[in-house]
Amino acid sequence: MPDPDRLLAITVCVREPGTVRLPVAPGGPTLRLDARAILARLQALIHERGLDDRVRVREGCAGGCSGRGPNVTVEIYARAPEGHRQDRVAIAWKTYVYSIGTLEALSTIIDANVRTPGTRPAR
Repeated sequence: MPDPDRLLAITVCVREPGTVRLPVAPGGPTLRLDARAILARLQALIHERGLDDRVRVREGCAGGCSGRGPNVTVEIYARAPEGHRQDRVAIAWKTYVYSIGTLEALSTIIDANVRTPGTRPAR
């Protein structure tokens, strides 16, 4: 069960050229993924895991514009208490600029940032 107090905004820059070879999930087949494929695969993972109300994927600048992508950043927000307005002040962020190809799997972007209470985040 993911940490219910966290909301994520994942940004993928679809304007950056380049691809990575990466499985979508650990142990899965390695795929060649460009930024648009990463965006689509992340959206599918979020939906499959029932995280649509907690994790959003969007197109935008993720940094690293002078190099080849694909590049991804994650902003982490504390969920507002029931009955309170949600702010958009990030409590943490993580960048996968120039490093996405070193991940075990694409799903690590979600797993490392939406933690299960009492567990350590994936590395």
